[in-house]
Amino acid sequence: MIPRYTLPEMGALWTDEARFATWVEVEVLACEAHAQLGVVPADDLAAIRRGVAPDPARVREIEAETNHDVIAFLTAFTESIPGGASGDDQPGRWVHYGMTSSDLIDTALGLTLGRACDLILGRCDQLVAVLVRRADEHWDTVCAGRTHGVQAEPTTFGHKLAQFAFAVDRGRRRLRAAREAVAVGSISGAVGTYSNIDPFVESFVCERLGLGVEPVPTQVVARDRHAEVVTALAVLAASVEQIGLEIRHLQRTEVREAEEPFGRGQKGSSAMPHKRNPITCERICGLARVVRGNAVAALEDVALWHERDISHSSVERVILPDTFIAVDYQLHLATRVIDGLVVFEEQMRRNLEATSGLMSSSQVLLTLVEGGMARDDAYTVVQAAAMETWRSGRHFRDTLAEQGVEVAPDAFDPARFLHRHETVRARLDALR
Repeated sequence: MIPRYTLPEMGALWTDEARFATWVEVEVLACEAHAQLGVVPADDLAAIRRGVAPDPARVREIEAETNHDVIAFLTAFTESIPGGASGDDQPGRWVHYGMTSSDLIDTALGLTLGRACDLILGRCDQLVAVLVRRADEHWDTVCAGRTHGVQAEPTTFGHKLAQFAFAVDRGRRRLRAAREAVAVGSISGAVGTYSNIDPFVESFVCERLGLGVEPVPTQVVARDRHAEVVTALAVLAASVEQIGLEIRHLQRTEVREAEEPFGRGQKGSSAMPHKRNPITCERICGLARVVRGNAVAALEDVALWHERDISHSSVERVILPDTFIAVDYQLHLATRVIDGLVVFEEQMRRNLEATSGLMSSSQVLLTLVEGGMARDDAYTVVQAAAMETWRSGRHFRDTLAEQGVEVAPDAFDPARFLHRHETVRARLDALR
């Protein structure tokens, strides 16, 4: 992902330096396990522990010759081990003992993915908290509810925000499950049969790293796990996109019920100084498209040839860091937008009157039915009055009177629609 959309903590997980440090962590633990099995002498293990993660430049230098990134890493790492590359006793010979490349790569990747999920879950917690807080703040801020983009019945702005809070909560619950699925390792040899490595090494390493174990390895960790986590992130990103899209609609000049924060010194347009554009929410929506595309690529990675091929590797080098970085940034933006969101309550009240009382049509319909009129007949009467209001702009109360329908003034009070609204608010307690 480009630096523009990369936050430091998440970005740091995906650097070459972090990757090689994680690889060293796995390799040293594997040597510790072999030492417990009596394979690696204690003095050699002590030397291996003094090795350091190699400089990525050195790894690239070696890889230019070997055309194999893991071998390049192992060569560079063992150079740092006392008595290593140029030494006599060669304690580095025990590094990667009995292992194949995917044992290292996939186990380290499981650790990185678990850490990345934890960062995203923290962002989700922050966004849910600010959505709940602002939902409480605006629970009684009445506004027009819209279906098909057309005013329907009154709702409240707090209700909108509560809906988003629960959507993000569902997203974090999916991600927790996906984290459990993807935070696994496998150290089982060339085709997953433990032919040259004791299963104790795998259990020792994975337990120390807090990872689960792939139950039936084939050399690689099954890629449906990675598809699950990327898909969970794509659904979460779509939910956050919904927040951004709603604010973009509400910020339109003709609506202007809410506006994303506009900072001091910010410029909206190079040509039109009056512009206050919802650029942050547009960025939120755009990043969701990238993540959705990556989910398709992750699903394509599930089916590999036989015990494995390497077609997934090139894909994952792109989509895994990009997906986590994009969602991390998207959640950060959404939290900032909701926290600083400007809500125009007066404009919401004005918009409630934009259709001259038509939002009360369902209440009028039910009043006629309760008075004994057949529903189809009542619908015909109310619709005829409503169509006349659409045509003429006269208040719905007046066009109803022309149909012989007299309605009490409180029928047009938005509060009539919200007398059971506390039922929904009570459910917010689950997210506090």
